[in-house]
Amino acid sequence: MAAMASFIIKTPIQSNNPFPKTHRINFPIVSPVSYSSYKKKPIPKSIRISCGLIEPDGGKLVELVVPESQRDVKKREAMSLPKIKLSRIDLEWVHVLSEGWASPLTGFMRESEFLQTLHFNSLRLGDGSIVNMSLPIVLDIDDSQKNRISGSTSVALIDSSDNPIAILNNIEIYKHNKEERIARTWGTTAPGLPYVEEAITGAGDWLIGGDLEVIQPIKYNDGLDKYRLSPSELRAEFTKRNADAVFAFQLRNPVHNGHALLMTDTRRRLLEMGYKNPVLLLHPLGGFTKADDVPLSWRMKQHEKVLEDGVLDPENTVVSIFPSPMHYAGPTEVQWHAKARINAGADFYIVGRDPAGMSHPVEKRDLYDADHGKKVLSMAPGLERLNILPFKVAAYDKTKQKMEFFDPSRPQDFLFISGTKMRALAKNKENPPDGFMCPGGWEVLVDYYDSLAANDSGSRLCLFIIVWIVLF
Repeated sequence: MAAMASFIIKTPIQSNNPFPKTHRINFPIVSPVSYSSYKKKPIPKSIRISCGLIEPDGGKLVELVVPESQRDVKKREAMSLPKIKLSRIDLEWVHVLSEGWASPLTGFMRESEFLQTLHFNSLRLGDGSIVNMSLPIVLDIDDSQKNRISGSTSVALIDSSDNPIAILNNIEIYKHNKEERIARTWGTTAPGLPYVEEAITGAGDWLIGGDLEVIQPIKYNDGLDKYRLSPSELRAEFTKRNADAVFAFQLRNPVHNGHALLMTDTRRRLLEMGYKNPVLLLHPLGGFTKADDVPLSWRMKQHEKVLEDGVLDPENTVVSIFPSPMHYAGPTEVQWHAKARINAGADFYIVGRDPAGMSHPVEKRDLYDADHGKKVLSMAPGLERLNILPFKVAAYDKTKQKMEFFDPSRPQDFLFISGTKMRALAKNKENPPDGFMCPGGWEVLVDYYDSLAANDSGSRLCLFIIVWIVLF
């Protein structure tokens, strides 16, 4: 429930890759970040008004799906190679890599890329330029797999049903130091980190990197594949809509009217800057999330209602699913979220309070400082071309009966409805204050918690029947 405070606009760095042609207008911007906030007066900065979509990192999208004419050949080749079975999260990373979200990566990281990511949150390219890369995108193997692969230069990656998904070529195997990886990614090794427990604690002691050839586009056949637009497909859609600015908003929660206020106000501000047709990329995270998050299928139903009810304008909104798994790694992870959206064509990124954060898994406090995400984004290496749009707090204005930006001169008029409070209301089938969320969207949320209660009741009944049979 936060909204935009100000725009942090950055001057693009020089590189060997040409940027879209631009013209400039002057617009005074006050940056809230630490390295400029100590100055007595704000310094006006130049705003880039782009005449084309921002270029991908490295100058081009690295798409790794083989041409359709080669797929049968690659399937046969895969069946003859040593095989590595992919977990659900591994498959999500193959999806991310295959479509170019992690451009300029050409596959799972080799050791040099892994170390640069852990220690610098960036990669240095052959021409000396820097691109941001804050999360390791790696594939683990155990001792037995390592021994079985010995002597091979390529391996096949297969899914849980033994279907060939990809071939990993020119492989490199290196040590998987889990403690170092966890400490540098999350800033803690405390037990209870969701992604660590799901994907790292039981992982193998080796990592295998190489160049990916993905045999066919990754599909989930869950009714949501139509929303899983690749970076190239999103770029085509933005071009079709004649977008001269794309502002991305990621979320892993239902959209309430505070979010909508932020997004519509952002578009208004961009129009005031001189853009003619800024387009919103509403981009919910679609990979692994922790157990108490609302599942993707229900979130997408809720997002559909938000557009149907006119809370957001379908004419200037593109809803798509971002396939990445969620780490809950705070300021480290938010860099990955921002970097990936550059590759999809976004030149503005909305960042909120405590982005990608979570409660400390052991202590009663937030794991990360709530303001560090936006500050880190404004200084992160390799993100100089991206314009950062920080939130300011929004809450329910009782006098206006709608979500508004918080006015500290009349704090008594505002009601803060936390995610915990929102979930409690939905579970109890209580309505939130009028104007908090569109009625259709709220109905979806209530239906979700109803389904949980029904499943829980069914589970308890089954348990009772089993106990009764055993005892009697």
